[in-house]
Amino acid sequence: MIEVGFLLLLAMAIFAGFLILRSIKNFAINAVMGLIMLFLANAVFGLGIGYGWLTILICGIGGVLGAVLVIILHLMGFGF
Repeated sequence: MIEVGFLLLLAMAIFAGFLILRSIKNFAINAVMGLIMLFLANAVFGLGIGYGWLTILICGIGGVLGAVLVIILHLMGFGF
C-alpha cells in the first residue's frame, strides 16, 4: 500500500512541476512579446520609456496589451 501511495505522490509532483513550467513559459513569451512591442514603440516614436522591473512585470503579465497599457500611462504622464 505504501508503494501505491508513493507512486500517487510522485505522479502529483510531476504534474505540478509540469504546470509550473508551463506557466513560466507563458510568462516568458508574454514578457518578450510585450518588451518587443515596447522597444518598437520607443524606437519609432521616441517615447523614452525605461525598462524597469515594474515595466517588465506589466509586460510579462499582460503581454502586448500590457505594453499598450504602459505606453498609454506614459503618454498620460503616469511614471514609466
